[in-house]
Amino acid sequence: MPKSRRDKVIALTQTKKKDREWKGGLIEQIREALEQYQSVFVFRCANLRNNAFKELKATLADSSRFFMGSNKVMQVALGKGPEDEQRDGLHKLAEHVRGHAGVVFTNLTKEDVESAMAKYEVSDYARTGTVSRETIVVEKGPVHGPHGGLMEHTMEPTLRKNGMPTKLNRGVIELLADHALCKEGEHISPQGAILLRLFGHELATFKMDLLCGWHDGGDFEVYEDAEDVDGDESMDGDDDRFKNDGISSSMMLPTELMHVESGAAVAKLARGKDEGSQGARGPARKAKKPAKGGRGR
Repeated sequence: MPKSRRDKVIALTQTKKKDREWKGGLIEQIREALEQYQSVFVFRCANLRNNAFKELKATLADSSRFFMGSNKVMQVALGKGPEDEQRDGLHKLAEHVRGHAGVVFTNLTKEDVESAMAKYEVSDYARTGTVSRETIVVEKGPVHGPHGGLMEHTMEPTLRKNGMPTKLNRGVIELLADHALCKEGEHISPQGAILLRLFGHELATFKMDLLCGWHDGGDFEVYEDAEDVDGDESMDGDDDRFKNDGISSSMMLPTELMHVESGAAVAKLARGKDEGSQGARGPARKAKKPAKGGRGR
């Protein structure tokens, strides 16, 4: 059967794909920065927090410029090999742009950049999917809040909803058995992330470390290994970052519905939905027609 030309593939996602124009603009901005700054550093970022990162960029705005986004695009902008690198030795820098990484162009020294980054290290609550660095257990008995006092009784439904075996005993929340909010080396679940916040445990730290640096003239230095660190964001946009979000496959939208065709396919999908709803309610009844010739007897 020939394919209809009127049918078009429609993406149900609300996220707009970064087009060729956006990628070309990023490449152009990076190459312009090469002309303005003397040094380029690749940094590793763990547990990115936008507010702290924005404050850091504002502080160094006069002497530095930061880039974070698509690692592959940044690699292309710097040059993946000696044949297409923008400056001598830049392709060595591009090899370290992977994982939770970014690039900063600056006129500051390595020590000044590291000192500025250290000032903006902040602790925050861990997000879903973060690997826990410690085990936190709430012991059986009356439940205490983050400040040491008894937790408000109005929080009992929230605790129970997120997996804690609790009950109210004369206005006091009582835990019926020891409950682990998170375990060392395991990914934090959605319920665990909520409970950690309620109990005031900040397990994530926004931190930036320099991996390597390039200086005008071709000098290249490696400071740390470029192995990725445990964090709660991914810079490459890989689907693997969703595998530990606590959502089972049964809750996901079927693959065949991720992209649907307009026209006949959409109409068929709508008809199927209507038929299914009618089947659940039974066949529709026809309305009685009024008798002809005035009032009925």
